Amino acid sequence: MEKDAQTKADSENGDARKSTSWMQVCQGVLAGLIGVQSQKNRERDFKMGNGVDYILVYTLMVVAMVLGMVVVVNLVIP
Repeated sequence: MEKDAQTKADSENGDARKSTSWMQVCQGVLAGLIGVQSQKNRERDFKMGNGVDYILVYTLMVVAMVLGMVVVVNLVIP
């Protein structure tokens, strides 16, 4: 009962945490990888984001980048 009252109070005060969407996670990781992440978005990512989501997307993007580089090098060098 006490937990419900606290959740309701947080919602009324606007303190309820929203999670970031997958698109926001991908944009944040991509911007971080190339070094153009804004302060506002970085703060949003740390306050509302789930670390597991960011680690998963970051890992997938790095693997895709490395595989892409391998493909390009193999196409250029016979």
